[in-house]
Amino acid sequence: MKKLQQGFTLVEIMIVVAIIGLLAAIAIPNFVKSRETSQKNACITNLRLLDSAREQYLMERAGAVVATKLLLADYVKSWPKCPKNKAEYALPATDAAAFVCPAADAAHVLP
Repeated sequence: MKKLQQGFTLVEIMIVVAIIGLLAAIAIPNFVKSRETSQKNACITNLRLLDSAREQYLMERAGAVVATKLLLADYVKSWPKCPKNKAEYALPATDAAAFVCPAADAAHVLP
């Protein structure tokens, strides 16, 4: 009477582990890159929102010299934060200057 062997051989298990490792090596860098791209795009969208709110405020109040965060509260219901480091955006010193990202990343700028 023959005895049937059950289970996987070591070679089969090693092949499966190698395939999973290869797939992870391909997928993880792509995931990181797509996450950084989405954070950058969200940050640029926030910068556009703040810039539009400031411009609308200054257009409606032709005599206004500068827009403050408190004055822009009617145009921006909740002040956004950078998705990369969760820091709030600061108003630029002058109205001619553009909003900048609080993250130390040069890629997060208005085009």
